[in-house]
This record gives sequence, C-alpha cells and structure tokens, in this order.
Amino acid sequence: MVMTAQLKESIRDSKSARWFVLITVSFLMLTGYFFTDIMSPLQGMLRDQMGWSNSSYGTFAGSYSVLNVFCLMLIFGGIILDKAGIRFTGTFFVGVMIVGAFLNYYAMTDMFNNGGIGYDFLNSFLTDYKPSLKMAMIGYALFGVGVEIAGITVSRIIVKWFKGKEMALAMGLEMACARGGMLIAFSASPWMTGADKIISRPLAFGVILLVIGLLAFFIHNMMDKKLDAEVAADTSVESSEDEFKISDVFLLFKNPGFILIALLCVLFYSAIFPFTKFAPDLMVQKYGFAEELSGMIVGLLPIGTMVLTPIFGAFMDKKGKSASIMMLGSLLLIFSHVIFAFLPGNTAFAFTAMVVLGFAFSFVPAAMWPSVPKIIPESRLGSAYAMIFMIQNVGLMLFPMLLGTVLDSANEGIAEGAALNYTEPMMLMVGCGIAALLVAFRLRVVDKKKGYGLDLPNIEK
Repeated sequence: MVMTAQLKESIRDSKSARWFVLITVSFLMLTGYFFTDIMSPLQGMLRDQMGWSNSSYGTFAGSYSVLNVFCLMLIFGGIILDKAGIRFTGTFFVGVMIVGAFLNYYAMTDMFNNGGIGYDFLNSFLTDYKPSLKMAMIGYALFGVGVEIAGITVSRIIVKWFKGKEMALAMGLEMACARGGMLIAFSASPWMTGADKIISRPLAFGVILLVIGLLAFFIHNMMDKKLDAEVAADTSVESSEDEFKISDVFLLFKNPGFILIALLCVLFYSAIFPFTKFAPDLMVQKYGFAEELSGMIVGLLPIGTMVLTPIFGAFMDKKGKSASIMMLGSLLLIFSHVIFAFLPGNTAFAFTAMVVLGFAFSFVPAAMWPSVPKIIPESRLGSAYAMIFMIQNVGLMLFPMLLGTVLDSANEGIAEGAALNYTEPMMLMVGCGIAALLVAFRLRVVDKKKGYGLDLPNIEK
C-alpha cells in the first residue's frame, strides 16, 4: 500500500521519529561512501606495491559500475524496490555491499596474493592484469551494486518520511553524512595503512563499518514496519497512487523533465566522482603535496558539502529556486576544473579550486534529488531513482577508465620519478561541466513550460 501525504497522527508526524529514521539511514550511507573512496588515496601505493598502472587503477575504479550498467542491476533493483518494498530491498542489497567489500579487502591481503583461494584461477587468464586487480574488480563491482541500490532505497525512505515536510533538508543532511564518509576515507585511509603501508588495513575497517551500518538499517526496519501498520490500520486513508507496474518504467522516458535530470546527473557526477579517484594523486603530482596530506586536501570537498548541502536544502524547502541553483552549480563546476587544468601548480590554486568545487557539489545534488518527486509519481519513484542511478553509472564506469588511459597516454615516455601531467585528463572534466550547464539551462526552460514547480518551495503550506 502506498502512503499518502495526508496521513494524520502517524509515527512520521513525530519530528523525533522521522529524524531518528534519517539518522539510521544516513549512517548506513556514511559507511557505504567511506568504502567507495577508501582506495582513492592509495593509488600511489597500488602502483608501488601491487604493480597496478594508472590505466589499471582506472579500470578498477570503473568496475564499480560494470554490473549496474551491463547487467541492468539498478533497473532490477528499482523494480524490486517498488514491488517488494523498502525493508527487503535495503537489507538484501546492504548484504551484497558487504560481500563485495569483503572480496575487495581479500584482494589486498597477503593470504590471497600468496596463492590463496581464487588466486590460481584468476592468474590463468588475462595475464596482463594482476590477480589482485581482477579480484578487487569483482568485489568492487558487487559493492557498487549494493551501495547504489542502497542509495536508491534511502532516497525512497526519505521521500516516504519527509514528503510535504523538510524533504530537501533531510536529503541534504543524508548527503552530508555520505560526504562525511568520503572525508574519513580521504583523510584517514593513508594513515590507517600504518608505517609499513599495509593496504588491506583500511579496507578491513571499512568492512566492519559496513556491518555496523547494516545493524543501523535494522533499527530503521522496525520503525518502518510500525509506520506501515499504522497506514494499513487507517481505513479512512485511500491511496493517491496507482500500484506500480513494470511497464511504468518505459513511461519515464516520455517525461522530458526526467530525461534532463538523468542527463544532468550523469554529466555532473562524471565530473566529480571519477575526478576524486585521481585527485589525491593530482595533488602529489601537480601541487607537490606529500602523499599522506593529499587525501586531506581532497577531503576539503566533502567538508564543504557536509556544511553547505543541508543549508541549501533548507533554503530550497522554504524558497525553492532548484532549477536556477542547478545552473549555478554547473557553472561553478566548470570554473573549478578550469583551474585544475590550466592554471599553474600553485597550492593556493589547489585550495581555491577545491572550495569552488565544494560549492558546486553542494548546489546541484541539494537541488536535483528533491526535484525528482516533483516530476515522477510516488509509485514509480524507486524505478525513477534507479534509472537515474543507472545512467549515472555509465559515466562512473567509463570516465575513470578514460581518465586513466588519457593519463598514461599524456605521460608516455616520461622519465622515471618525474611529475605526471594532468592537463589533458582535466580537460575532459571541463567538457563534462560545460555539457552539464547546457542541460541544466534546458531543464529550467522545460520547467517553466511544463510547470513542474522545480523553482517552488518543497514544504506544503
């Protein structure tokens, strides 16, 4: 049964209850995003200890999205979410996330690399790629399925508990917690390897943290079950939505607003997340930061978003202007990557570019995700978020691979020990930003024509 926004005297009308639910699912996403970026500050160690090239590292980073794109796992996940519900979908795919993370950890251990289970098999084909790389890719691909569908589920949870209330603020706070996971990964991962630089240590911690996140999700499940029971018991409430049908997935592509948001998502995030995979190494190669500090510099990005995203979300709940803010964020994205690509390797420029990127990374997500329920019926939200995430994953799969290949090509024949040139990879990011700005502008035009209300407040009066 689909809950309506008019439901009275339910647990979701208690501020303490719905904000406690937000805490549980936000912590889950913090653990997921921590593991997502836990390898990013270790790129140099992977080159030195594991023998991974830059293109191999890019292939690993892109493996995150392989199953989501080629096996359509996000589409299936969205359908499962709309048909089987939040509790089953979230629990199952958090489990998938934990299994994938464990395999990623196992790939970095001496147990595996000294001939452990699976080593000989993975060493028997595609011998140009290290067995550790192939095992890590298998784990990261499974983890990518789990964390992306968990993210879709959490978005659906927030809409369920906060629609007509402080929805953009709630989504902003959830994203802030997720970015907190990024911050911890970028800042702590190199230090957690210890003086002997053991790569598997931070990954082991990440797996443990994910298990704790699953326990937090179980708490949400108990509260969600109570809410559903209250809805079922209220015979005066009628559903305002038709029951989801699989054929509804195809209706999404008849909605121009949905298409534009999906395009903006893939372009914007392709200029952010693949960049963060290489950004710590960029800080070492172009700006001369120590390896231990490079992740902390990149950590300025999630610090900014942790503070700013909830603020912008609260503003849009009360004032609106989401379509306009998406345009502004795309413009700031271009400005930041232009600094990285073309200005000299001055540390002041590095700090400036990261701060500007932090504003961009706060503006667009804070405006984009709460806009989806304004253009998509609630019965199709799971599939809508899933389709957007799948399209996004195309970029998250291809761009890290492309960046690694371009980086190797741009530095072919470079003397050993010389700093790598990152200009050409960053030019790709500038191009993504320009395309995102054009799509955001078109979305604003379509919003005015179709009357989606993207620039209107979210809180019902």
